[in-house]
Amino acid sequence: MREFIVEADGGSRGNPGPAGYGAVVTDAATGETLAETAGYLGVATNNVAEYRGLLAGLRAAHERDPSAAVHVRMDSKLVIEQMSGRWKVKHPDLRPLAAEAARVFPPGQVTYEWIPREQNKRADRLANEAMDGGTSASPTSAAPSAAAAPSAVPAPSAAASSASSAAPSSAPVSAVRRGAAGLPGDAAAKADADVRAARVVATPGWAPADLGAPATFVLLRHGETPLTPQKRFSGSGGTDPSLSDVGREQAERVAAALARRGTIQAVVSSPLARTRETAGIVADRLGLDVTIDEGLRETDFGAWEGLTFAEVRERYPEDLNAWLASPEAEPTGGGESFAATATRIAATRDKLIAAHAGRTVLLVTHVTPIKTFVRLALGAPPESLFRMELSAASLSAVAYYADGNASVRLLNDTSHLR
Repeated sequence: MREFIVEADGGSRGNPGPAGYGAVVTDAATGETLAETAGYLGVATNNVAEYRGLLAGLRAAHERDPSAAVHVRMDSKLVIEQMSGRWKVKHPDLRPLAAEAARVFPPGQVTYEWIPREQNKRADRLANEAMDGGTSASPTSAAPSAAAAPSAVPAPSAAASSASSAAPSSAPVSAVRRGAAGLPGDAAAKADADVRAARVVATPGWAPADLGAPATFVLLRHGETPLTPQKRFSGSGGTDPSLSDVGREQAERVAAALARRGTIQAVVSSPLARTRETAGIVADRLGLDVTIDEGLRETDFGAWEGLTFAEVRERYPEDLNAWLASPEAEPTGGGESFAATATRIAATRDKLIAAHAGRTVLLVTHVTPIKTFVRLALGAPPESLFRMELSAASLSAVAYYADGNASVRLLNDTSHLR
Protein backbone atom coordinates (compact mmCIF):
# COMPACT_ATOMS: atom_id res chain seq x y z
CA MET A 1 0.00 0.00 0.00
CA ARG A 2 1.29 3.42 -0.94
CA GLU A 3 1.57 6.05 1.77
CA PHE A 4 1.03 9.76 1.19
CA ILE A 5 1.81 12.71 3.43
CA VAL A 6 -0.61 15.62 3.26
CA GLU A 7 0.54 18.97 4.66
CA ALA A 8 -2.28 21.52 4.78
CA ASP A 9 -2.92 25.01 6.09
CA GLY A 10 -5.34 27.89 5.84
CA GLY A 11 -5.46 31.46 7.02
CA SER A 12 -7.68 34.51 7.31
CA ARG A 13 -6.55 38.12 7.47
CA GLY A 14 -9.04 39.47 9.96
CA ASN A 15 -10.67 36.24 11.20
CA PRO A 16 -13.09 36.52 9.53
CA GLY A 17 -11.48 38.24 6.58
CA PRO A 18 -9.93 37.49 3.19
CA ALA A 19 -8.99 33.81 3.47
CA GLY A 20 -7.13 31.13 1.56
CA TYR A 21 -5.80 27.60 1.89
CA GLY A 22 -2.91 25.51 0.63
CA ALA A 23 -1.98 21.82 0.66
CA VAL A 24 0.91 19.66 -0.48
CA VAL A 25 0.82 15.90 -1.17
CA THR A 26 4.11 13.98 -1.07
CA ASP A 27 5.06 10.32 -1.43
CA ALA A 28 6.13 9.11 2.02
CA ALA A 29 8.63 6.63 0.56
CA THR A 30 10.42 8.87 -1.92
CA GLY A 31 9.66 12.38 -0.68
CA GLU A 32 8.48 13.32 -4.18
CA THR A 33 5.95 16.14 -4.34
CA LEU A 34 2.89 14.73 -6.09
CA ALA A 35 0.54 17.69 -5.94
CA GLU A 36 0.13 21.23 -4.69
CA THR A 37 -3.24 22.92 -4.36
CA ALA A 38 -4.32 26.36 -3.19
CA GLY A 39 -7.43 28.48 -3.29
CA TYR A 40 -8.88 31.84 -2.34
CA LEU A 41 -12.08 31.57 -0.26
CA GLY A 42 -13.34 35.13 -0.08
CA VAL A 43 -14.29 36.07 3.48
CA ALA A 44 -13.92 33.20 5.98
CA THR A 45 -12.46 32.38 9.38
CA ASN A 46 -9.08 30.79 10.09
CA ASN A 47 -10.71 27.52 11.10
CA VAL A 48 -12.86 27.28 7.98
CA ALA A 49 -9.78 28.00 5.85
CA GLU A 50 -7.79 25.29 7.65
CA TYR A 51 -10.53 22.73 7.08
CA ARG A 52 -10.69 23.75 3.41
CA GLY A 53 -6.94 23.13 3.18
CA LEU A 54 -7.39 19.69 4.74
CA LEU A 55 -10.18 18.85 2.28
CA ALA A 56 -8.13 20.00 -0.70
CA GLY A 57 -5.15 17.90 0.39
CA LEU A 58 -7.23 14.78 1.03
CA ARG A 59 -8.97 15.09 -2.34
CA ALA A 60 -5.68 15.57 -4.16
CA ALA A 61 -4.30 12.44 -2.45
CA HIS A 62 -7.47 10.48 -3.27
CA GLU A 63 -7.18 11.40 -6.95
CA ARG A 64 -3.74 9.84 -7.07
CA ASP A 65 -4.53 6.64 -5.17
CA PRO A 66 -7.79 6.08 -3.27
CA SER A 67 -6.31 2.97 -1.62
CA ALA A 68 -3.27 4.78 -0.16
CA ALA A 69 -2.66 5.31 3.55
CA VAL A 70 -2.60 9.04 4.27
CA HIS A 71 -0.80 10.83 7.08
CA VAL A 72 -2.02 14.40 7.57
CA ARG A 73 0.31 16.96 9.15
CA MET A 74 -1.07 20.39 10.14
CA ASP A 75 -0.24 23.17 12.60
CA SER A 76 -3.93 23.62 13.45
CA LYS A 77 -4.41 21.99 16.84
CA LEU A 78 -8.16 22.36 16.45
CA VAL A 79 -8.40 20.46 13.15
CA ILE A 80 -6.00 17.72 14.22
CA GLU A 81 -7.72 17.09 17.56
CA GLN A 82 -11.20 17.17 16.04
CA MET A 83 -10.38 14.86 13.15
CA SER A 84 -8.48 12.51 15.48
CA GLY A 85 -11.62 12.18 17.59
CA ARG A 86 -10.33 13.77 20.77
CA TRP A 87 -12.34 17.01 20.54
CA LYS A 88 -15.96 17.56 19.63
CA VAL A 89 -16.75 19.63 16.53
CA LYS A 90 -18.90 22.30 18.13
CA HIS A 91 -19.05 25.14 15.61
CA PRO A 92 -21.84 24.81 13.02
CA ASP A 93 -19.57 26.09 10.23
CA LEU A 94 -17.05 23.31 10.89
CA ARG A 95 -19.31 20.28 11.40
CA PRO A 96 -20.13 19.74 7.70
CA LEU A 97 -16.50 20.33 6.76
CA ALA A 98 -15.30 17.73 9.27
CA ALA A 99 -17.96 15.30 8.01
CA GLU A 100 -16.91 15.92 4.41
CA ALA A 101 -13.24 15.34 5.26
CA ALA A 102 -14.14 12.07 7.00
CA ARG A 103 -15.80 10.81 3.81
CA VAL A 104 -12.85 11.29 1.44
CA PHE A 105 -11.12 8.10 2.58
CA PRO A 106 -12.56 5.12 4.48
CA PRO A 107 -12.31 5.32 8.31
CA GLY A 108 -8.92 4.19 9.59
CA GLN A 109 -7.07 5.01 6.37
CA VAL A 110 -6.09 8.52 7.49
CA THR A 111 -3.99 9.47 10.52
CA TYR A 112 -3.38 12.94 11.91
CA GLU A 113 -0.36 14.68 13.47
CA TRP A 114 0.03 18.20 14.83
CA ILE A 115 3.27 19.94 13.84
CA PRO A 116 4.72 23.37 14.74
CA ARG A 117 4.04 26.15 12.26
CA GLU A 118 7.66 26.33 11.15
CA GLN A 119 7.39 22.72 9.91
CA ASN A 120 4.38 23.56 7.74
CA LYS A 121 5.96 26.29 5.65
CA ARG A 122 5.05 24.95 2.21
CA ALA A 123 1.33 24.78 2.87
CA ASP A 124 1.47 28.11 4.69
CA ARG A 125 3.19 29.70 1.69
CA LEU A 126 0.52 28.41 -0.68
CA ALA A 127 -2.26 29.71 1.58
CA ASN A 128 -0.65 33.14 1.79
CA GLU A 129 -0.09 33.26 -1.96
CA ALA A 130 -3.78 32.49 -2.45
CA MET A 131 -4.72 35.33 -0.10
CA ASP A 132 -2.24 37.71 -1.73
CA GLY A 133 -3.54 37.01 -5.22
CA GLY A 134 -7.21 36.54 -4.41
CA THR A 135 -7.22 33.48 -6.65
CA SER A 136 -8.83 30.07 -6.63
CA ALA A 137 -6.51 27.42 -8.01
CA SER A 138 -7.31 23.84 -8.85
CA PRO A 139 -5.12 20.96 -7.62
CA THR A 140 -2.04 20.77 -9.78
CA SER A 141 0.44 18.05 -10.50
CA ALA A 142 4.04 18.46 -9.53
CA ALA A 143 4.85 18.41 -13.24
CA PRO A 144 4.79 21.95 -14.70
CA SER A 145 2.92 20.78 -17.80
CA ALA A 146 -0.08 19.80 -15.71
CA ALA A 147 -0.43 23.12 -13.91
CA ALA A 148 -3.85 24.71 -14.19
CA ALA A 149 -4.18 28.47 -14.55
CA PRO A 150 -6.00 30.01 -11.58
CA SER A 151 -9.05 32.15 -12.18
CA ALA A 152 -9.03 35.65 -10.73
CA VAL A 153 -11.36 36.43 -7.84
CA PRO A 154 -11.42 40.01 -6.49
CA ALA A 155 -10.46 40.41 -2.83
CA PRO A 156 -13.20 41.95 -0.67
CA SER A 157 -12.78 45.40 0.83
CA ALA A 158 -12.23 45.85 4.56
CA ALA A 159 -15.79 47.12 4.90
CA ALA A 160 -17.23 44.18 2.97
CA SER A 161 -15.29 41.67 5.09
CA SER A 162 -17.25 42.66 8.17
CA ALA A 163 -20.61 42.05 6.51
CA SER A 164 -20.01 39.18 4.08
CA SER A 165 -20.44 35.55 5.04
CA ALA A 166 -17.72 32.93 4.71
CA ALA A 167 -17.97 31.23 1.34
CA PRO A 168 -15.42 29.49 -0.86
CA SER A 169 -15.38 30.46 -4.51
CA SER A 170 -16.48 26.95 -5.46
CA ALA A 171 -19.56 26.67 -3.23
CA PRO A 172 -22.65 28.75 -2.39
CA VAL A 173 -22.74 30.61 0.89
CA SER A 174 -25.39 28.30 2.32
CA ALA A 175 -23.16 25.27 1.83
CA VAL A 176 -20.63 26.73 4.23
CA ARG A 177 -22.71 28.67 6.71
CA ARG A 178 -25.72 26.50 7.51
CA GLY A 179 -23.81 23.63 9.17
CA ALA A 180 -25.24 20.26 10.11
CA ALA A 181 -27.76 21.95 12.39
CA GLY A 182 -29.27 23.76 9.39
CA LEU A 183 -29.54 20.73 7.11
CA PRO A 184 -32.74 18.74 6.58
CA GLY A 185 -33.21 15.94 9.12
CA ASP A 186 -31.78 13.05 7.06
CA ALA A 187 -28.80 15.09 5.86
CA ALA A 188 -28.07 16.32 9.37
CA ALA A 189 -28.12 12.77 10.68
CA LYS A 190 -25.80 11.70 7.89
CA ALA A 191 -23.37 14.51 8.68
CA ASP A 192 -23.38 13.57 12.35
CA ALA A 193 -22.79 9.92 11.48
CA ASP A 194 -19.88 10.84 9.24
CA VAL A 195 -18.31 12.85 12.04
CA ARG A 196 -18.71 9.90 14.42
CA ALA A 197 -17.08 7.69 11.80
CA ALA A 198 -14.09 9.99 12.04
CA ARG A 199 -14.10 9.25 15.80
CA VAL A 200 -15.03 12.82 16.78
CA VAL A 201 -16.39 12.48 20.30
CA ALA A 202 -17.54 14.89 22.97
CA THR A 203 -15.06 16.61 25.24
CA PRO A 204 -16.45 17.73 28.63
CA GLY A 205 -16.45 21.38 29.57
CA TRP A 206 -16.90 24.70 27.81
CA ALA A 207 -13.57 24.72 26.01
CA PRO A 208 -11.41 22.16 24.19
CA ALA A 209 -8.38 20.55 25.77
CA ASP A 210 -5.35 22.69 26.60
CA LEU A 211 -3.91 24.29 23.47
CA GLY A 212 -0.66 25.14 25.23
CA ALA A 213 0.56 28.58 26.21
CA PRO A 214 -0.66 31.26 23.79
CA ALA A 215 1.48 33.95 22.23
CA THR A 216 0.46 36.96 24.33
CA PHE A 217 1.02 40.48 23.06
CA VAL A 218 1.05 43.15 25.76
CA LEU A 219 0.35 46.31 23.76
CA LEU A 220 1.86 49.49 25.19
CA ARG A 221 1.05 52.88 23.74
CA HIS A 222 4.07 55.19 24.01
CA GLY A 223 4.19 57.93 26.63
CA GLU A 224 3.11 61.50 25.99
CA THR A 225 4.89 63.76 23.51
CA PRO A 226 4.41 67.54 23.30
CA LEU A 227 1.66 66.87 20.70
CA THR A 228 -0.34 64.40 22.81
CA PRO A 229 -2.12 66.81 25.21
CA GLN A 230 -3.04 68.99 22.25
CA LYS A 231 -4.67 66.01 20.51
CA ARG A 232 -2.86 66.61 17.26
CA PHE A 233 -2.50 64.02 14.49
CA SER A 234 0.90 62.45 15.00
CA GLY A 235 1.66 59.56 12.69
CA SER A 236 4.65 58.15 10.87
CA GLY A 237 4.77 61.02 8.36
CA GLY A 238 5.18 63.91 10.77
CA THR A 239 8.00 65.44 12.80
CA ASP A 240 8.66 62.23 14.79
CA PRO A 241 8.53 63.89 18.25
CA SER A 242 10.30 62.48 21.28
CA LEU A 243 8.73 61.98 24.70
CA SER A 244 8.01 64.94 26.91
CA ASP A 245 9.06 64.96 30.57
CA VAL A 246 5.58 63.66 31.42
CA GLY A 247 5.96 60.92 28.83
CA ARG A 248 9.28 59.78 30.29
CA GLU A 249 7.73 59.64 33.76
CA GLN A 250 4.88 57.56 32.36
CA ALA A 251 7.36 55.17 30.77
CA GLU A 252 9.15 54.75 34.10
CA ARG A 253 5.85 53.91 35.80
CA VAL A 254 5.00 51.34 33.14
CA ALA A 255 8.47 49.83 33.51
CA ALA A 256 8.04 49.49 37.28
CA ALA A 257 4.61 47.87 36.89
CA LEU A 258 5.81 45.37 34.30
CA ALA A 259 8.89 44.55 36.37
CA ARG A 260 6.62 43.68 39.30
CA ARG A 261 4.59 41.35 37.12
CA GLY A 262 7.69 39.68 35.75
CA THR A 263 5.97 38.15 32.72
CA ILE A 264 7.49 40.01 29.75
CA GLN A 265 9.99 37.86 27.81
CA ALA A 266 10.78 40.14 24.85
CA VAL A 267 10.31 43.77 23.80
CA VAL A 268 9.48 44.82 20.22
CA SER A 269 9.05 48.48 19.23
CA SER A 270 7.86 50.65 16.41
CA PRO A 271 10.77 52.52 14.76
CA LEU A 272 9.49 55.99 15.70
CA ALA A 273 11.33 58.03 18.32
CA ARG A 274 8.57 58.12 20.93
CA THR A 275 8.10 54.36 20.91
CA ARG A 276 11.82 53.58 20.85
CA GLU A 277 12.35 55.86 23.84
CA THR A 278 9.45 54.30 25.75
CA ALA A 279 10.63 50.79 24.88
CA GLY A 280 14.19 51.59 25.92
CA ILE A 281 13.11 52.78 29.38
CA VAL A 282 11.01 49.65 29.93
CA ALA A 283 13.59 47.25 28.50
CA ASP A 284 16.36 48.69 30.68
CA ARG A 285 14.24 48.03 33.77
CA LEU A 286 13.47 44.48 32.61
CA GLY A 287 17.02 43.65 31.50
CA LEU A 288 15.93 42.97 27.91
CA ASP A 289 16.95 44.19 24.47
CA VAL A 290 14.62 46.05 22.12
CA THR A 291 13.86 44.71 18.65
CA ILE A 292 12.56 47.20 16.07
CA ASP A 293 9.74 46.16 13.73
CA GLU A 294 8.69 48.53 10.94
CA GLY A 295 5.23 46.98 10.86
CA LEU A 296 4.38 48.54 14.24
CA ARG A 297 4.70 52.14 13.05
CA GLU A 298 1.76 54.52 13.33
CA THR A 299 -0.50 55.32 10.37
CA ASP A 300 0.77 58.09 8.08
CA PHE A 301 -1.75 60.94 8.32
CA GLY A 302 -0.41 62.81 5.29
CA ALA A 303 -1.15 66.55 5.25
CA TRP A 304 -3.00 66.24 8.56
CA GLU A 305 0.18 65.58 10.54
CA GLY A 306 0.51 68.08 13.38
CA LEU A 307 -3.04 69.42 13.01
CA THR A 308 -5.93 69.09 15.44
CA PHE A 309 -9.17 67.45 14.38
CA ALA A 310 -10.85 70.86 14.27
CA GLU A 311 -8.12 72.23 12.01
CA VAL A 312 -8.48 69.29 9.65
CA ARG A 313 -12.27 69.77 9.64
CA GLU A 314 -11.78 73.42 8.66
CA ARG A 315 -9.14 72.87 5.97
CA TYR A 316 -10.09 69.52 4.47
CA PRO A 317 -13.79 68.92 5.27
CA GLU A 318 -14.58 66.62 2.31
CA ASP A 319 -11.47 64.49 2.79
CA LEU A 320 -12.18 64.17 6.51
CA ASN A 321 -15.80 63.10 5.91
CA ALA A 322 -14.63 60.47 3.43
CA TRP A 323 -12.01 59.21 5.90
CA LEU A 324 -14.60 58.91 8.67
CA ALA A 325 -16.98 57.05 6.35
CA SER A 326 -14.68 54.48 4.73
CA PRO A 327 -11.59 52.52 5.87
CA GLU A 328 -10.36 52.69 2.27
CA ALA A 329 -10.13 56.50 2.30
CA GLU A 330 -6.70 58.06 2.71
CA PRO A 331 -5.88 61.26 4.60
CA THR A 332 -5.18 64.27 2.40
CA GLY A 333 -1.83 64.18 0.65
CA GLY A 334 -1.40 60.45 0.24
CA GLY A 335 -1.56 59.23 3.82
CA GLU A 336 -2.29 55.64 4.80
CA SER A 337 -5.86 54.35 4.94
CA PHE A 338 -7.13 52.31 7.87
CA ALA A 339 -7.57 49.37 5.47
CA ALA A 340 -3.88 49.55 4.51
CA THR A 341 -2.92 49.82 8.17
CA ALA A 342 -5.01 46.72 8.96
CA THR A 343 -3.29 44.72 6.22
CA ARG A 344 0.12 45.76 7.57
CA ILE A 345 -0.79 44.98 11.18
CA ALA A 346 -2.26 41.57 10.28
CA ALA A 347 0.97 40.60 8.51
CA THR A 348 3.06 41.88 11.43
CA ARG A 349 0.83 40.01 13.90
CA ASP A 350 1.22 36.72 12.04
CA LYS A 351 4.99 37.13 11.81
CA LEU A 352 5.34 37.93 15.52
CA ILE A 353 3.03 35.08 16.58
CA ALA A 354 5.20 32.66 14.64
CA ALA A 355 8.38 34.09 16.16
CA HIS A 356 7.08 34.16 19.75
CA ALA A 357 4.76 31.16 20.09
CA GLY A 358 3.97 30.50 23.75
CA ARG A 359 5.72 33.68 24.95
CA THR A 360 4.59 37.00 26.42
CA VAL A 361 5.91 39.89 24.34
CA LEU A 362 5.66 43.64 24.92
CA LEU A 363 4.83 45.52 21.71
CA VAL A 364 5.49 49.25 22.11
CA THR A 365 3.46 51.00 19.44
CA HIS A 366 0.76 53.60 18.74
CA VAL A 367 -2.97 54.29 18.90
CA THR A 368 -4.03 52.96 15.49
CA PRO A 369 -1.93 49.76 15.53
CA ILE A 370 -3.12 48.84 19.04
CA LYS A 371 -6.75 49.48 18.19
CA THR A 372 -6.27 47.44 15.02
CA PHE A 373 -4.80 44.48 16.92
CA VAL A 374 -7.87 44.57 19.17
CA ARG A 375 -10.32 45.04 16.30
CA LEU A 376 -8.91 42.11 14.35
CA ALA A 377 -8.93 39.88 17.44
CA LEU A 378 -12.61 40.67 18.03
CA GLY A 379 -13.59 40.43 14.37
CA ALA A 380 -15.09 43.90 14.78
CA PRO A 381 -15.88 46.24 11.84
CA PRO A 382 -13.48 49.08 10.92
CA GLU A 383 -15.71 51.73 12.50
CA SER A 384 -14.93 50.22 15.91
CA LEU A 385 -11.61 52.08 15.74
CA PHE A 386 -13.53 55.27 16.55
CA ARG A 387 -15.20 53.65 19.56
CA MET A 388 -12.12 52.76 21.61
CA GLU A 389 -10.32 55.05 24.03
CA LEU A 390 -6.57 54.56 24.20
CA SER A 391 -4.58 56.74 26.61
CA ALA A 392 -0.87 57.53 26.51
CA ALA A 393 1.21 54.83 28.26
CA SER A 394 -1.82 52.53 28.53
CA LEU A 395 -1.60 48.74 28.44
CA SER A 396 -3.79 46.37 26.44
CA ALA A 397 -3.31 42.64 25.81
CA VAL A 398 -4.35 40.00 23.28
CA ALA A 399 -3.58 36.26 23.49
CA TYR A 400 -3.29 34.13 20.33
CA TYR A 401 -3.87 30.37 20.57
CA ALA A 402 -2.57 27.48 18.48
CA ASP A 403 -5.99 26.94 16.87
CA GLY A 404 -5.93 30.44 15.37
CA ASN A 405 -8.34 32.03 17.83
CA ALA A 406 -7.60 35.19 19.81
CA SER A 407 -8.72 36.50 23.20
CA VAL A 408 -8.69 40.18 24.20
CA ARG A 409 -7.58 40.23 27.83
CA LEU A 410 -7.05 43.91 28.59
CA LEU A 411 -7.83 47.30 27.05
CA ASN A 412 -6.54 50.77 27.99
CA ASP A 413 -5.31 49.93 31.51
CA THR A 414 -3.78 53.03 33.11
CA SER A 415 -3.84 51.91 36.75
CA HIS A 416 -0.01 51.97 36.85
CA LEU A 417 -0.09 55.73 36.20
CA ARG A 418 -2.18 56.57 39.29
